[in-house]
Parts: sequence; C-alpha cells; structure tokens
Amino acid sequence: MLARLQQFTTLSLLAIALAWGAWFGSDGRWGWAIGGALLVLFGYALFLALEFALLARVRGSDPAPRASFAQLLRAWWGEVVSAPLVFCWRQPFRSHAEPDHLPAGAQGRLGVVLVHGFVCNRGFWNPWLRRFREADVPFVAVNLEPVFGRIGDYVGIVDAAVARVREATGRAPLVVAHSMGGLAVRAWLSRCATTDAVEHVVTIGSPHHGTWLARFGHTPNGRQMRRANDWLARLQEREAARSAGAPPYARFTCFYSHCDNIVFPPSTATLPGADNRHVPGSAHVHLAAQPEVFEAVWSRLAAAQR
Repeated sequence: MLARLQQFTTLSLLAIALAWGAWFGSDGRWGWAIGGALLVLFGYALFLALEFALLARVRGSDPAPRASFAQLLRAWWGEVVSAPLVFCWRQPFRSHAEPDHLPAGAQGRLGVVLVHGFVCNRGFWNPWLRRFREADVPFVAVNLEPVFGRIGDYVGIVDAAVARVREATGRAPLVVAHSMGGLAVRAWLSRCATTDAVEHVVTIGSPHHGTWLARFGHTPNGRQMRRANDWLARLQEREAARSAGAPPYARFTCFYSHCDNIVFPPSTATLPGADNRHVPGSAHVHLAAQPEVFEAVWSRLAAAQR
C-alpha cells in the first residue's frame, strides 16, 4: 500500500513539474518555467528547514549537546539528499529489491530483524540489506501495516519476523529499529513470555518518550508518539512489571542526535539504563546512514560469529 502511494506521489510531482515547465517554456517564460519546476521538485527542502528551526527553538534544557548553526545546516543538507532517495526511490520502487535472506546452514549464527519507522517500508533498509546479503548474514526486514494503524497492530508482524529468524538460526536475533519501529519493538517485547526473546535491540532516532512534532500527527500511531501520552505511559508500566526489578533497557543501544528534525528534544530518543550514543550533526532519516550506527551493528554480528 505505502509503495503504491509513494509511487503515485513521486510520479505526480514529476508530471506537475514537467507540465509547469512545458506550459511556461512554450511562451518563452523560462524563469517561471524553471523556477516553478524546481519549487515543485525541491519544495520539501523548505519544510525540512522549518523542522530544523522548530528543533532549535523548542529543545529547552535538554541535556544533549546544543547543535551549532553549521551542524544544523549540514544535517539539513544531509536530509535534503537522503529524503528523496528513501521516499521517492527505495520505498516506492525498490521495496522488494533485497528479499529476506535465511540461508541454509544458518543454524547457530546471529540473525537480524529490521523494523522501519513511520510512513516507511522495508525499502528503507536496502543499503543495509545489501551488505548483510553479501556477508551471508541471515535477516528479515518487515513491512509495518496498516501504515496508519496503531503501534500495537505491529506486534504480530515483529513477532513473526523474529520467529522466522529464530527458526533459521536457532537463536534470538539482533533487532534493529528506526524511529517508530523502536516503539513497535518495545510493544512486542513487553508482551513476550520470555526475557531472552532478543540478543540485543538497536534503535535509531526512536521517539521513546514521544516527540514534540507528533502534536501535529492525527493518525492513531501519530498520536501514540506525542509527548507524555497514555499509551507510552502504559508501555513503560508493562516493561517495568515484566523486568521484575531488573533494568528493563539493559539490552538496548539507542542512537540519537541533536540534529534530529523529527524526534526532538533530542534526549527523547534515549532510554534509562540503555547504551545511549549521541551522533552529532545528523538528521532523522540520514541517521540510519551514519557509519558509526552500522558499524555498531556490524561489530555485534562479527563478535557473535567468533
């Protein structure tokens, strides 16, 4: 569903830009033709700039380091480049380019489950999946549907993916989640009957304590990512009860950034007792492409194979 929606959006924008350019270009008004077409194709960069302005304005007394203007500008440009690659190419047209990989002979090896975020699909992870396949790492990447459903609706999808990897490898997987995917993984874990369901969880820009920007979200999952909402409070209560006094987030590594234009204030993407790692100067989508994030996952995989 999401792939078709993003295909329609991408092709519609291209058609509008071409029609605008042809209409005004036929009259020799090339300034209008080129300027209007560029605005249609790259107007999203202005919305991204607004998000960064809001991030800088509402961070308050957040303990994360304050981003400099140069860092914000660099992060904005990284997101301007990353967003169309993800939302106009990988997800709409390449979501099945890298199928799940559960090779024969995977028993005893550490596999990976990858969980995308809001308004995304498994195509988000294509660069990761390609590298995993080349190294023969077992993996499953999910599609969270319904796209605008409740986060609890995704528990069964995560559970099925984990079961597939566990059946192929004989061991609990490493779970990697971006953005809302981190909440879906936590919701699934809070309902697991055992405490050894995962080897480790890596979250990337996940709104563990909600995000200021979600006040503009009106879908069920969008409302569940608002700051201090009842759903998040109940999730934390289930996690605390399930841990029976042990640190509930000891198996989590949380990557976050002071330049995250979607999940802010920045420390909302951290968890108490987790291995919280700050990545300077990186925006929300681009955070998953940072070398230190992939290398942290890769190091765990390499250590598990020794």
